[in-house]
Amino acid sequence: MSADSPRQKRLHVITWGCQMNVYDSGRMADVLAPLGYAPARLPEDADMVILNTCHIRDKAAEKVFSELGRLRRLKERRAAEGGRMILAVAGCVAQAEGAEILARAPFVDIVLGPQTYHRLPEMVARAARSADAVIETDFPAEDKFDFLPDSAGPQGVTAFLTIQEGCDRFCSFCVVPYTRGAETSRPAVAVIAEARRLVEQGAREITLLGQNVNAWHGEAPDGGAWGLGRLLRQLADLPGLLRLRYTTSHPRDLDDALIAAHRDLPMLMPFLHLPVQSGSDRMLAAMNRRHTAADYLRLVEKLRAARPDLALSSDFIVGHPGETEANFQATLALVREVGFAQAFSFKYSPRPGTPAAGAPAQVADDEKEQRLAELQALLREQQAGFNAGCVGRTLPVLFTGPGRHQGQVAGRSPFLQPVHVSGPADLCGREIPVEIAAALPNSLSGTLTEERARA
Repeated sequence: MSADSPRQKRLHVITWGCQMNVYDSGRMADVLAPLGYAPARLPEDADMVILNTCHIRDKAAEKVFSELGRLRRLKERRAAEGGRMILAVAGCVAQAEGAEILARAPFVDIVLGPQTYHRLPEMVARAARSADAVIETDFPAEDKFDFLPDSAGPQGVTAFLTIQEGCDRFCSFCVVPYTRGAETSRPAVAVIAEARRLVEQGAREITLLGQNVNAWHGEAPDGGAWGLGRLLRQLADLPGLLRLRYTTSHPRDLDDALIAAHRDLPMLMPFLHLPVQSGSDRMLAAMNRRHTAADYLRLVEKLRAARPDLALSSDFIVGHPGETEANFQATLALVREVGFAQAFSFKYSPRPGTPAAGAPAQVADDEKEQRLAELQALLREQQAGFNAGCVGRTLPVLFTGPGRHQGQVAGRSPFLQPVHVSGPADLCGREIPVEIAAALPNSLSGTLTEERARA
């Protein structure tokens, strides 16, 4: 670049939350690339900083305001130097609390919901022309995916692909229907085309994403409709793709065609995240989950009959309004009956605007703490047992990058466990048999098989 050339603009994105937010952050970078924005490693180096937020966890908004306070100082320093830093807040906190953000942090330039980031170039232009903040938190009539560029930056050996957004289930504790909107499914042709591009860029494993991904019913190439099981079968034929996964699912939308895909497709990994939330039918009804504990156990039985080596993960909430000790014990009983390879568990925390937030019989925080500790102890025991059961087995590992230590390379087992071995960097992108030698708290270690050593 010559001395007379304008300095290239830089973009830094800070992402909180789920894999869908990770995917969205990448796509925001894609839509801004034609404006000349290249990645910046640090916010200090950026001309634009985007906070891509999540409203699921407790005190999510306060974390956003804390980060904005730090970024305000960077923005003021840039202004003192005669430049400008554009600050944008995106994602679910922006959707739910856009007006509050601008009231408490008037130095923010852009507030946008998760359904409008395809309009970012227009928002940046408007912010550059005016001192007033730009806010876009409506649910647009057009599908944002129709306006995203076909080209996208490579994600690496493993890649995320959003195929479904929104949720129609309206669980009592959840803000997703209010921040992401109604369920929408991308057409099969668009999903397959994006998956093919990801593979061409080096992806060997693709995880299909959705707030309720197994509710996906996309337009088929012939004008009809496919379910997720049919889509997975089509994606399994893509040359160069080694593995498929999907998350997150709802038990009510797990149909026989999807279970059959687990039986028939070896590249569909034997690991499923299937949130149950509680083992108590009384609490499941209060949560508006629309399934019972027995319904969930029947699904587990069918899945394991179809794929005997299937490992299960789940989500649990303790202390939902009205939960008694007996209700909590029913959750522990379900956990013991199913046996989970891993799980995520949380104390209930109110989300403004959700039915549970104003429900009577709120559970005391110390009771929630005690129940969560007991549940997590059981879940950790099950995870440790599952990991220990892998010792001595030979598992195919898809290597994704260097390990923490010199001479290590790391990857993932079919069950999504991190695995590290001593080996060369050229293993990245390859699926290699590994003899599992040890189970650590959150990972496995192993050695390459003799077959690999002779290769």
